[in-house]
Amino acid sequence: MSTVLVTGGSGFVGIHVVLQLLAAGHAVQTTVRRPDRQDDVLAMLREGGAVAPESLSFFTADLTRDEGWREAVEGCDYVLHVASPLSTSVPTDENEMIIPARDGTLRVLRAARDAGVKRVVITSSVGAIAYGHPPRAKPFDETDWTNLDGMAAQPYIKSKTLAERAAWDFVTREGGGLELSVVNPAAIFGPVLGPDFSGSIEIVKLLLNGAAPAVPRIYFGPVDVRDVADLHLRAMTAPEARGERFIAASGGTLSLLDIAKVLRRELGPRARRVPRLQAPDWVVRLAATRIPMLRAVAPMLGKVRDSTSAKAKSLLGWTARSNEEAILSTAESLIRLGLVKA
Repeated sequence: MSTVLVTGGSGFVGIHVVLQLLAAGHAVQTTVRRPDRQDDVLAMLREGGAVAPESLSFFTADLTRDEGWREAVEGCDYVLHVASPLSTSVPTDENEMIIPARDGTLRVLRAARDAGVKRVVITSSVGAIAYGHPPRAKPFDETDWTNLDGMAAQPYIKSKTLAERAAWDFVTREGGGLELSVVNPAAIFGPVLGPDFSGSIEIVKLLLNGAAPAVPRIYFGPVDVRDVADLHLRAMTAPEARGERFIAASGGTLSLLDIAKVLRRELGPRARRVPRLQAPDWVVRLAATRIPMLRAVAPMLGKVRDSTSAKAKSLLGWTARSNEEAILSTAESLIRLGLVKA
């Protein structure tokens, strides 16, 4: 078995990657921004039924600083770079998200190259693939790139696109023998193991809490976090994954109203607060002038972006849970952990 560094082990995707690596018998090193996050990681591993948590080591490192990365990658065969800045609202300055994502990725790549790591797998996003293009019927695939000149790009979309571009450029120009693979997930749902989770999970939490009487007309291509983690492990070792991008999406898109209907149908009384109505676009745009969270939503109204994971399935034998299972496992975990209203 190999020694693997997972950056951002306290994050929603990171903790599931750590779980699967430990279950597969690997020795795992992970980074946290503060030493006191170690207890949080261990608690989430217990919640997830971790195998061999004694095979996990911690290192303190931050995407915005050089310190700690050399020590974190020392002795590693592979690096899974999962850590990335994330916000549920639009920051005042987009560089608050862009600079840590891009420069942090380059820090990790330099440290990995200098330590003789074989391959780095980076968690990017469909956000680096499917935005800034005219409407189209053909699903987006790994040959596509987001056109930052063709849209009023949100900071998160810009950060993922620019960070991934920088990674490919670095490996081409300065990587030496370092190999690179990239995973581009759609909207990530799935079981929550603690209070840290992604913006997609926050959506389900808001629905269960009845935060609004109606939902905006936006669409997602869901994927389960467990399948995203599985794709990272496949991309880490498969010879076919060298120099490749892989979209992780369950298939098809759901509207936010579709998600609400799944929750109401399957959860019964536990979904009593979930809204039944879809808000008109003009109402959402008006509300976005006063509610920061909706500013990120307004540009997405009515836009459907289908993507395909055919490449991951054919090259790596990857399979995905259904959209419904991803959504329901999210809700069940939020309820079980007491993270929504009783």
